[in-house]
Amino acid sequence: MQENIYPSDFKIKQKDRLKGMNQRPVLLWFTGLSGSGKSTLANGTEVALHRLGFKTYLLDGDNMRCGLNSDLKFSHEDRVENIRRIAEVSRLMMDAGLIVIAAFITPFEKDRKMIQATVGVDNYLEIFVDCPLEVCEQRDVKGLYEKARKGLIKDFTGINSPYELPLKPFMRIKSDEEKTSSSVLKIVKALENKINL
Repeated sequence: MQENIYPSDFKIKQKDRLKGMNQRPVLLWFTGLSGSGKSTLANGTEVALHRLGFKTYLLDGDNMRCGLNSDLKFSHEDRVENIRRIAEVSRLMMDAGLIVIAAFITPFEKDRKMIQATVGVDNYLEIFVDCPLEVCEQRDVKGLYEKARKGLIKDFTGINSPYELPLKPFMRIKSDEEKTSSSVLKIVKALENKINL
């Protein structure tokens, strides 16, 4: 705890906010290479949950860097700070009772462990969007792999910076083999026992 900082003890607690919501807040963390389909799956999952009446919020890498994290660059230290902030925002949203859906490359296991420690082990559901590098490069909708291959982007995950495979994800989606709609259905079904109060 920093000196001279005294967090307030709010009268309304998470249990009070959850009354009538009929859901348990969790963090669905989609991790995988750029172009693996994280954002597509995260969006599809949020739509499916919304249709079922769940209260959700989606956090996505590029969106966060346009606002809250616009001051951060792409150094290793800034990337770690980017993820730390997302974890803290997720924790606050979960305290409000929301199911948080996040789509971030998050290549290092220690950073994923940090997220887990921030929101709680039982609240962190990691979804590994597993897609071969060559398929991600073929998709390359943002042109990032091409720039990385030309040396225009340093420390790009999958090219000149590693992606550490998740050790025990809640779910593994092979996005090069499955249709998005099928994957979303599989995710939502697996969540039923986790998010229903």
